[in-house]
Amino acid sequence: MQSSHPLHHRSTALLAMLLGSVLSACAPTTRVILLPQANGAPSAVAVSTARGEQVIDRPYQVANVGARGALSVDTTTAEKVREAYPRLIALQPPPPERFVLEFEPATPQLTPESQAQLDHVVARAKARPGGEIVVTGHTDRQGPLEANDALSLERAQAIRDQLIERGLRADLIEAVGRGEREPLVPTDDEVAEPRNRRAVIDVR
Repeated sequence: MQSSHPLHHRSTALLAMLLGSVLSACAPTTRVILLPQANGAPSAVAVSTARGEQVIDRPYQVANVGARGALSVDTTTAEKVREAYPRLIALQPPPPERFVLEFEPATPQLTPESQAQLDHVVARAKARPGGEIVVTGHTDRQGPLEANDALSLERAQAIRDQLIERGLRADLIEAVGRGEREPLVPTDDEVAEPRNRRAVIDVR
């Protein structure tokens, strides 16, 4: 693998890539293959050299970098990738895990049922090699928009605090709030919906 060709990720999601070197004079010196995300989310990688930039944004698209920095795009298949790079494929991280916990109305307090699930979330996070966690808080549509923005972030931070108290690293946990903008169950304004009073915990 050569390091003289910088790669620029255009997605915040984890990108699975394979880099391979080929010794043949006419073959590319570096090959970047974009693998599909485990959750099906779109992703992309920009490969740049002194001679230009090439973006690959579809699963199994290939960016080839020639000896003089020339770029070209190709496609491959899952079967060919498995055959060519079995050891690298085996090193891929496990797919992320997602947990959803629900809250009491208008508070950052978990329902008893969700509180009882928190130890399981911690155990699963500790069992993973990465351990990065994003906690996203949500609300239903009761109350003003601004208040729900604040409440959703308060819920996410409350979960983050509890995860840290149980031994997870603070620098690996991000808390964000979405307010009432992304309901699990769409409702009219001022309708109470318990399933929307939630925090989504993504463990990577």
